[in-house]
Amino acid sequence: MADTTGADLTTSPLHQRHVDAGAKFAEFGGWSMPLEYAGGGVLAEHAAVRTAVGIFDVSHLGKVTVSGPGAADFINRCLTNDLSRIGPGQAQYTLLCAADGGVVDDLIAYLKSADEVFLIPNAANCAEVVGILAAAAPTGVTVTNQHTDFAVLAVQGPHSDEVLSAAGLPTGHPYMSFVAAGLGDTEVIVCRTGYTGERGYELVVPAAGAVPVWDAVVAAGEPYGLQPAGLGARDTLRTEMGYPLHGQDISTSITPVQARLGWAVGWKKEAFIGDRALRAEKEAGPARLLRGLKAAGRGIPRPGMAVVDDSGHPVGVVTSGTFSPTLKTGVALALVDEPYSDGDVVAVDIRGRAETFLITRPPFVTPGVRET
Repeated sequence: MADTTGADLTTSPLHQRHVDAGAKFAEFGGWSMPLEYAGGGVLAEHAAVRTAVGIFDVSHLGKVTVSGPGAADFINRCLTNDLSRIGPGQAQYTLLCAADGGVVDDLIAYLKSADEVFLIPNAANCAEVVGILAAAAPTGVTVTNQHTDFAVLAVQGPHSDEVLSAAGLPTGHPYMSFVAAGLGDTEVIVCRTGYTGERGYELVVPAAGAVPVWDAVVAAGEPYGLQPAGLGARDTLRTEMGYPLHGQDISTSITPVQARLGWAVGWKKEAFIGDRALRAEKEAGPARLLRGLKAAGRGIPRPGMAVVDDSGHPVGVVTSGTFSPTLKTGVALALVDEPYSDGDVVAVDIRGRAETFLITRPPFVTPGVRET
C-alpha cells in the first residue's frame, strides 16, 4: 500500500522498512505508524502474537532520562507507584497524576540506579510529562526528552525467547526487568515488558541502530512464523487483556481509583502528585469504575457507546471496545456507575439496538506474560 504519511507527522527510524512491507499507516500521537501490513491484516497479526510471535515498531513511545543525585527519590515523589519496591535493573508500571487525581499519563519507569531513571511515556504525552517533571526537579536533577533518540521494538508471543536467542540477544530474565546487550555495533536494552499479555520483550535501541536490529530479529524469527504487526493488532491484543489506553480508559478526567489501578499507587508513600485527591476518593469510594464487558450475542462495542440498564437508562459508557479475535466475540472496557459488579448483566446501545453484555473482570483471555 502506498505511503500516506503526512508531512507534519514524525516517522520512525524504521519507516522505510514498513513502506517496503506494504504497511497501511495511521496517525497516532503525532506519529505516522503502521496500522497493519499487506498480506496479513489485524486478524493474522493478532493470531501470530497469541500463537507464535510478532514484532511491533513502537518507536512512537516517549523516552525520557531523569538523572542526577537522588533522581530515583525525586521520581518517587512525583509518580504514583512506589519505586522503592524495586531495585536497579527492574521496571515498574506507574502513573503521573494531576493535583486533582486525573491521569496525565501512564508509563514504565526503568530504574537504572539511584541517580538515573529511564521513563517511557505515551507518544502524545511525552512533552507534557517532561515539562511537569522538569518544573518540579530539584537542583542537580536533569530531565531530558529523548523522544526521537531511540527506537523501541516489541517482540511478543510464545516464541519470543527463541527468536531473540537466535538473534543473539539475552532472554529469560524475570518479568519487568531489563538487561543491556550488544548486537553488532549497537547497544540494545532488552526489557521483559510488553502490552499484549503474551510473554515478550521490548528492545530499546539507539535510532541509528534500529534498522539492523529490526532486520536481525526479523531474519531470526522466520523459522518461528514471526509476523510484523501494527497498531491495529496492538489494540485488539491489549483490549483482550484489559490494559488501559490513555485518552480512553484513563485520562485527566479518569482517575486511577476509577480505573481500578490502585495496585499501581503507593498508598503507603508519604506523598506523590495528586495523592490527597486520590486518598480522598479511595476513602469515599468512586462513583464509577472501569469494568470489562463481554458480549452475550453478536454486538461489537465501540468507544463512546452508552451502557444502559434493563430500562434503557444510561449507566455508563464504553471507553474501549472491539471484536476479540481470540474469543470471536465483542469485548469492551467501560466506565460503569456503582453499584454494578462483576457478573451483572447490562446492555450496550449499538446504533439504537440494545445488545446484552456480561460484566466480566479482565483479562478476557488467559495471560502468558509471566510464564517462565
